[in-house]
Amino acid sequence: MKIFFILTHSPSKMTYKQTLDYFYAQLPMFHRIGAAAYKADLDNTIALCRLLKHPERNFSSIHVAGTNGKGSTSHMLASVLMETGLKTGLFTSPHLKDFRERITINGKKIPRSTVSRFVSRHKTAFDAIGPSFFEITFALAAWWFSEEKVDIAVMETGMGGRLDSTNVITPELSIITNIDFDHMQFLGDTLEAISREKAGIIKKGIPVVIGETQAETIPVFRKFAQEAKAPLFQADQQFSISSRTYTRHRVPLLTMQILRKGNPEPIRLVSPLAASYQLKNTLTVLQAVEVLRQKHYKISDHQLRDGIRHVIRNTALMGRWQTLSLKPLTIADIGHNAAGIRELTAQLRMVRYDHLHFVMGVVSDKDVTAMLQLLPKDATYYFCKAAIPRALDAGLLAEKAHSANLKGLTYESVQQALETARTAAGANDLVVVGGSAFVVAEVV
Repeated sequence: MKIFFILTHSPSKMTYKQTLDYFYAQLPMFHRIGAAAYKADLDNTIALCRLLKHPERNFSSIHVAGTNGKGSTSHMLASVLMETGLKTGLFTSPHLKDFRERITINGKKIPRSTVSRFVSRHKTAFDAIGPSFFEITFALAAWWFSEEKVDIAVMETGMGGRLDSTNVITPELSIITNIDFDHMQFLGDTLEAISREKAGIIKKGIPVVIGETQAETIPVFRKFAQEAKAPLFQADQQFSISSRTYTRHRVPLLTMQILRKGNPEPIRLVSPLAASYQLKNTLTVLQAVEVLRQKHYKISDHQLRDGIRHVIRNTALMGRWQTLSLKPLTIADIGHNAAGIRELTAQLRMVRYDHLHFVMGVVSDKDVTAMLQLLPKDATYYFCKAAIPRALDAGLLAEKAHSANLKGLTYESVQQALETARTAAGANDLVVVGGSAFVVAEVV
């Protein structure tokens, strides 16, 4: 255990630009540089919470982990809670355009002045602790949610669960969306090992919702829940999709008829998150709402429907099968690992188009070969590199892609790749931008 000697005030005030420079330049950020920023313990987070007089204890919360879908699930659940009138915090990562997307209350981003004031006041202490980007961002979120007296906050893990900074909270409900292969150098190289890390968010007596029942992982979750005497709910065992309809408007919509086990009356929901992979996330949210109702949260069916339908308006969620333009139809999706690409290709099979143009960039520490093998061979690819150190060189990506029988050229930037793809696309073609959240961030 580390021991920190902390000074609580810094004499100089910082502008917002100086504050962001401090975040990006001096704090190791996993999403930019990868493994060098990873901290395999909670010491820094505990020190930050102690410094700030434990703000994480001052508000109710919901904790969301999982390999994929946790961001969409968190946004949908926050939107539903907002519709009930609760003052709702939301902590997610990564951001796409603006650092402040990570920390919102009722859909409003944390003010720039608040970010600057927080860092200016505690910079000397932060320097003594040496936190990562994620650790200090979580501390900022917990402090602001406490200061603003939110009724409840939805807190998304960054990576894993057991050693994630967010795991210092004691939530009303824990959610694990699914488990797949990602961040294996930290979480383990089997689904069972990864699930044990994610299951680290299960706490004594706190109900846990499992979004996707998987043969390799559900025994792990049941074991952890049993040991913690935590009620466990499997969303896909209680709810099922009876029908779905995809409607392409200026904003595409997904209409779902959902059945609850033991109840013949369907639940009809309309969502602007129109990708088919959102179906399982929606079931996870329904199960979470059911558990919250049992805990005496008053959430009406009308508020549930409005929360799902207005999730983009309420929370400004971006990058999930997001329509960028209609002529040609241009879609951005942040699927960034093999599981995400698998869902993306399944969605492609549901869309009518003449030819696919795929603008693609990835980060270097993913299983790029596994991702490429899942992509359609009859598309034209535009390989590029996002403007972050962790991104894989476009030339190296193209070499790997050509080995997987994918055809395409390399481009100097994401924007150049997208402009070339859109120019080449015919009226009935489809342009997709994906492979990495950081590629999508440059176009949304």
